[in-house]
Amino acid sequence: MTQGRLAWLDALRGWAAIIVALFHVSPLVLGTTLHLRIFGVIDLGKYGVLLFFLVSGYVIPMSLERHGDLRRFWVGRLLRIYPAYLLAVAVALTLGAAGLMRMPGQVATETTTAILGHATMLQDLLGTRGVVRPFWTLSFEMAFYLIVAGLFAWRRHRDSAWWAAGLTVVAAVGPPDDLLGATAAGRRITAVVAFLLLAGGLCAYIIGRRPLALAAGAAGICAVALPLLNGHATDEVTSRSSAQAAQMLAVMFAGTVIYRAQHGEIRRPAAAVVLLLVAIGVAVQIKPSVAAAVAATFALAWALRRRGVPVALTRLGAISYSLYLLHIPVLAVVRRFTDDPVLTAVAFAAGSLAVAWAGHRWVEQPAQALARRFSRHSPAGPPEPRRTPVSAR
Repeated sequence: MTQGRLAWLDALRGWAAIIVALFHVSPLVLGTTLHLRIFGVIDLGKYGVLLFFLVSGYVIPMSLERHGDLRRFWVGRLLRIYPAYLLAVAVALTLGAAGLMRMPGQVATETTTAILGHATMLQDLLGTRGVVRPFWTLSFEMAFYLIVAGLFAWRRHRDSAWWAAGLTVVAAVGPPDDLLGATAAGRRITAVVAFLLLAGGLCAYIIGRRPLALAAGAAGICAVALPLLNGHATDEVTSRSSAQAAQMLAVMFAGTVIYRAQHGEIRRPAAAVVLLLVAIGVAVQIKPSVAAAVAATFALAWALRRRGVPVALTRLGAISYSLYLLHIPVLAVVRRFTDDPVLTAVAFAAGSLAVAWAGHRWVEQPAQALARRFSRHSPAGPPEPRRTPVSAR
């Protein structure tokens, strides 16, 4: 057993990564018929992803407010997510060139959009598919980072409950699916604009001047337009509608609501109402079974957060990002050499864990060490004004 303040979150990450990987190998091991029967009851892929989203929603404000500085936050985030991501891109392109992995057609037909989409991690919300299919979730992660950083710049980052509830309501109304990317030309223009705003915003945050940070923050908040208006620009993307995309973003803000309620920044009855609303939205937009399973899993982990956590889960949590990014390339290779269900399961498990450990050890950890050195030597911004918890008012 492992104990620690955040061990339960590592365990959730590890569990979610295993569920997503099992979901992807399931048709080859269990057979398509049984896989689809299970899928008819619960979409385990979305279940695992929404667990990741809840954890991100809980952790990101903690990270941002611990840094207390947008420059430190972004440098830390970029060094946390991009090195392993670029490794996965390189692996996928290498396997694609070797004929071991199929590349999305848009890489050739919409090359500019595909390149800019991968550069910004916003590919799915721009209407293009990633070279590794699970990259679609990174689009939501990046949109969430941009929005939360923008809210922090404008000192509105504690409005999480309004965002979670508001996105759920908008999802229920049913926004347009492809307003910004119904055509190849529209997707290219949107990709260029998104790239310029992201690059300019990051430069502004790193420069650290308050007027520039406010402008970058405003642009970051506008990133919400992508899931709200372009959530299903093409059939190549994973979210089936802008309504579903908005709902998944609401789940991330629900994680922030839990964090705020824990620290007395939102009254718990109000937080409970918002969380119930988001759960209903997930039930409507995705599946009732997914909403129930995600809520039950997170609630169980929360209830047990002060107890010891199985070491296997925390270790899986440590390598979960590399596991998530690299298990599909491993599966693509395994499929080329065997179609035996048992051999597939064994080779996939061993290969995925091995490459995930290597990615974490040789790519993620050095990048995280660099981020820590930057944080120690970078001057902090002005401290954030403290608030009296609502429970004490």
